[in-house]
Amino acid sequence: MKKTVTLAALAALLVVVLATAPTSAYMCPVLIKQAEQTIARAERGKTNAESRALLEDARKLVAEAKAHHEGAKSKRDHDDAVRKARTAQGLAEEALKLQTP
Repeated sequence: MKKTVTLAALAALLVVVLATAPTSAYMCPVLIKQAEQTIARAERGKTNAESRALLEDARKLVAEAKAHHEGAKSKRDHDDAVRKARTAQGLAEEALKLQTP
């Protein structure tokens, strides 16, 4: 019984890993675009010195994410692009919260 449950869990994990692995390479452009849109939305608001610094860092990370995606030779390059795009998104969201009303 225990062996059957373990094999079923292993099979389920394998299906999830195989189903999600190919899609991660295609996430880069979507995440980069989301980060760019959030940066643009933050730039339209009333920025202060702290939020401008965050937006500058976010723009740099988006540029790096684009470079990793365009020059990708392995999954790691795509993973780096995803990580940098998500970090840029977070910085842009933080800049939105820091804006003066």
